[in-house]
Amino acid sequence: MELKDKNIMLTGASSGIGYALAKKLAKEKCNLALASRKIEILEDLAGELRKFGKDIIVVKCDVRKKDDVKKTILDIKNHFGKIDIAIFNSGISYRGAVGGNEDKYEQIIKVNLLGLIYCVEEVLKDFKKNKEGIIAGVSSLADSRGYPLSSYYSASKAGASKYLESLRVELRPHKIKVLTIKPGFVRTPMTDKNEFYMPFLMDVDKAADIIIKGIKKEKKIIQFPFPIVLGSKILKIIPNSLYDFLMSKQLPAKKSY
Repeated sequence: MELKDKNIMLTGASSGIGYALAKKLAKEKCNLALASRKIEILEDLAGELRKFGKDIIVVKCDVRKKDDVKKTILDIKNHFGKIDIAIFNSGISYRGAVGGNEDKYEQIIKVNLLGLIYCVEEVLKDFKKNKEGIIAGVSSLADSRGYPLSSYYSASKAGASKYLESLRVELRPHKIKVLTIKPGFVRTPMTDKNEFYMPFLMDVDKAADIIIKGIKKEKKIIQFPFPIVLGSKILKIIPNSLYDFLMSKQLPAKKSY
């Protein structure tokens, strides 16, 4: 599938994978609607990307707020006429022990899971009516199991992956494609704050290239890098007792968490 002249919506476009995707998608000669809470960054980015000669608009959107999402998608649809591909990339993370972090876990669930659902439900109205469209949701390879000190993040991404998987089957009769994007560790501002070792840490531009290639091929699951994909599959099938033992070795001294 060619992306040229497609109308593409991209959330979480102001940083990390979303920012890299925006820059590379512009080179594909598609029309872009960039959405994020950080509108100033988007304005600067859009100014840079318009040199490629296509229509680039920016919309301030907080995916945690259903009304924000509705208005954003309506504005994009009114500008472009329709949305061909919706890439829902907004995401946040938090690493820490459970308990006493109500604000943290609420925000993670709202952005990573509810935000995704709000966005999907809204674009589906026109996608179903037109019997076409592509939904690409960014989850994570952290969806495979419940990782200690990343319980909120793992739970949100597992929910996102299962939601997208359900949609993929359910929407087939409507001719709507659903793609699940599952990165491993990618060098972004979100991962820069991690203090633990991140194996096979990937450059964000390379990650964006893989994602765009996967979207062009309409791959049902776009996951990378291969060693982390393989490792997550192995962890998923090993006995619980072995998993618990291995993960307990990753915990810091008890006093530190």
